[in-house]
Amino acid sequence: MFLLNTTADYGLALDPRDEKTLDASAAVEVERHLAFRKDHGVTPLVALPGLASEIGVAAIHVKDEGHRLGLGSFKALGGAYAVIRLVLEQAEQRLGRVVDMAELHSPDIRAVAQAMTVACATDGNHGRSVAQGAQLVGARAAIFVHSGVSDERVAAIARLGAEMIRVQGTYDDSVREAARVAEANGWIIVSDTSWPGYERIPGLVMQGYTALVREALRQMPEPPTHVFIQSGVGGIAAAVAGHLAIALGESRPLFTVVDPARAACLFETARAGRPVTIAHGEPTVMAMLECYEPSLVAWRILSRAADAFMTVDEADATDVMKRLAHPISGDPAVVAGESGGVGLAGAMKAVADPAVRAALSIDGRSRIFVVNTEGATDPGKYQEIVGLSPAAVVAKNREGALT
Repeated sequence: MFLLNTTADYGLALDPRDEKTLDASAAVEVERHLAFRKDHGVTPLVALPGLASEIGVAAIHVKDEGHRLGLGSFKALGGAYAVIRLVLEQAEQRLGRVVDMAELHSPDIRAVAQAMTVACATDGNHGRSVAQGAQLVGARAAIFVHSGVSDERVAAIARLGAEMIRVQGTYDDSVREAARVAEANGWIIVSDTSWPGYERIPGLVMQGYTALVREALRQMPEPPTHVFIQSGVGGIAAAVAGHLAIALGESRPLFTVVDPARAACLFETARAGRPVTIAHGEPTVMAMLECYEPSLVAWRILSRAADAFMTVDEADATDVMKRLAHPISGDPAVVAGESGGVGLAGAMKAVADPAVRAALSIDGRSRIFVVNTEGATDPGKYQEIVGLSPAAVVAKNREGALT
């Protein structure tokens, strides 16, 4: 399914609150924060000229977040950043002075953090980031996971020292339960979705994602003409769309939000012209995107800065995983998890449909940008789908370099 953005807010300037969250000065502070992370490194931008030639566009670039901060997902940029910002703010209140990021590991800051508990609900990747942020500063983390989260993903979060709490039902059920328990216990919810009265912390999470956009713009020889970004509650799509709109202005690329067909809360919200909660149906293989209610902040941004919305099917997601793992025409192999390649799957589906291709003005001069939002965060599931282990896929690139 595909539709152009026809909402009343389409084309309007970003809300001043969102512009402040996603503008260049905020993004610079995110990158400054990353400079104090010992495991930080700029993630690669992978060119796929073979695939671009095959589908008839000028370029395809993939920002590969499977390498981010040791967690294998773009989410590493958001939750941990929000936790650290909240700890520094609490320290300023307790100590009665300005606290700089450079003091993050000082005894004074650690003492403040040890008295704090952060909590969140997760499909897997956001929880790992929140847990990692808590571990870095010495805070406690309580992570709520719904019944569909794999044991392997739960174990990966637990290894970061978090308390794991299972919740029956869906992701949205775990969000509500996390909020209820956190309020009862005086914990701080660090969510990547927002609801009425709860916007600032999800804004900090999205602010953390701007780092990958700034890196990509520096890495690309030319800015993209088209961007396809996958969406769960909308945080990553809104962060990329909003920051590109601010950074590039009238030269911004055409932006398409890509949803799983089985969890298309942003697509249905766009169709309705207002935030809607969709019915729970059959689970999707795109587990990190299985959300049934959009983030209100994300929708506020996307209603203005997204040009189109579309869905992809289960086979689209798994086919692109295999395509990236078994590239042709000399392209490098990329390890993309079940949700990681969904933006690229959307781009390929759009290009293959003459009506959608025309609606988005895609032609031989188009430069497409997508984000591999996760690597093999569940290696067993990855091998089951792709037929190779993540290590075997990575080895293809090493072998190519030797021949």
